[in-house]
Amino acid sequence: MKRAAPSRKTECRLTCFGTGDGCPCADRNHAAFLYRLGKTAIQLDCGEPIDKSYKASGISYDEVDGIIISHLHADHFGGFFMLMQGFWLEGRRKPLPVYLPEGGIQPVRQMLHAGFLFDEVLPFPLRFHPLKAAKAISLGEVTVTPFVTSHLEGTRARFEKKYPVEFQAYCFLLESDGCRVGHSGDLGKPADLEPLLAQPLDLLVCELAHFSPEDVFGYLQGREIKHVVWTHVGRPFRQNLAKTRPLAARMLPKMKHTFVTDGQEIVF
Repeated sequence: MKRAAPSRKTECRLTCFGTGDGCPCADRNHAAFLYRLGKTAIQLDCGEPIDKSYKASGISYDEVDGIIISHLHADHFGGFFMLMQGFWLEGRRKPLPVYLPEGGIQPVRQMLHAGFLFDEVLPFPLRFHPLKAAKAISLGEVTVTPFVTSHLEGTRARFEKKYPVEFQAYCFLLESDGCRVGHSGDLGKPADLEPLLAQPLDLLVCELAHFSPEDVFGYLQGREIKHVVWTHVGRPFRQNLAKTRPLAARMLPKMKHTFVTDGQEIVF
């Protein structure tokens, strides 16, 4: 018997600062999403130009309770350093925890220091924490659980012997007061979403670049998801949305679909 989706007690918002697919693009920024679940705000990924987008939003620089980086491809964290400079110059004071793949912590610290963003310069405590598979993170009123994806397995197979670094990529389950959100990050295959789908979702934010629409739409058939936000839409699928949109509606008729654009806000 299917479980009923839990009742939601708080308003939830998603601001899409960047929705691009990683390729150079004149009309899309790179991956950056601000979740506001009740009183808690979480910045998930920091693709450039997040600093410009954040400033334009008018959101307080003290509002963000934490930052999470899904993996270390540049289109997901290349704007982080300028965002930290922005937080400094705009006078943020609240401590800032940053969660990212463990292998990136030391290089990111070194890049901050190379850009003269020393701990003593920043007017707020900046603390780095490693993501651990299936180990929940508490940020304000929200619990975030990371799960490993296979997105970097091909890169690992090709380069691991020459470059002995960690090849980590994560998707996330965000839970707060009856609200359940799945965020795909970048995937290797649709089955990477499985840990997010064990219970009904209010929202699934899912990339559509690394497999065909038919593959992921087929995988999601029969799942209990109220609303799917398609982001990171690959260039060929985006150029042919006249076909991709009705295909989603036909294969997943019980779900609401949004092919999101930069700056769009989703209330759910």
